[in-house]
Amino acid sequence: MSMGDDAPCVILLHGMAQTSLSMLPMAHDLERAGYRVRNIGYPTRPHDVAELAERYLKPAIAASGTRQPVHLVTHSLGGILARWYLQDHDLPTGSRIVMLAPPNHGSEVADVVRHWPPYRWFMGAVGQQLGTGADGIVRQLEPVCAEVGVIAGRRSIQPWFSWLLPGDDDGAVSVASTRLDEMRDFIVVDASHTLLMFNGKVRRQVRHFLRHGSFEH
Repeated sequence: MSMGDDAPCVILLHGMAQTSLSMLPMAHDLERAGYRVRNIGYPTRPHDVAELAERYLKPAIAASGTRQPVHLVTHSLGGILARWYLQDHDLPTGSRIVMLAPPNHGSEVADVVRHWPPYRWFMGAVGQQLGTGADGIVRQLEPVCAEVGVIAGRRSIQPWFSWLLPGDDDGAVSVASTRLDEMRDFIVVDASHTLLMFNGKVRRQVRHFLRHGSFEH
């Protein structure tokens, strides 16, 4: 399908310690559906959440224009970057956000491993911000004024982390932690945290929410 400057734009934001390659299947699906897609890569180690949003998300949104909606599809940490950006900015009218496995209330896994030297080195500043405690970045975020849909996973391939998480989880984030009070819709799928964006059902649900503002139940 051909795409002009008047087509709605979708910005993809990958998760921590990943790259834009992890969002390629999502990008291909959305391009075939007629969207202009910006698959943003960003280094999660050198910067904190505020710096990442300023350096990578803000210019991507600015470059997408305001004549059409600018949707966001995020995985994990990407959802926190989106929420940080939306504390002081708005998206164009009609824009929607789909968050895949966002640690919206922090991660109990981060609470445990954040002080481990290998984790501190590999994950950098942003890895120190994702806990559930008073110093966690999620405690600083107010509700966002946007149409948000959340997709959580409940299949773990990381049992060494799952035992740290309450209730159903995807191996990195509990289902309960993904929820937002202001979300428009919510679904849980049988997929793991790392592989959520490769799941065909998840990608179909993303397209449905961007079109209709709700998931297909």
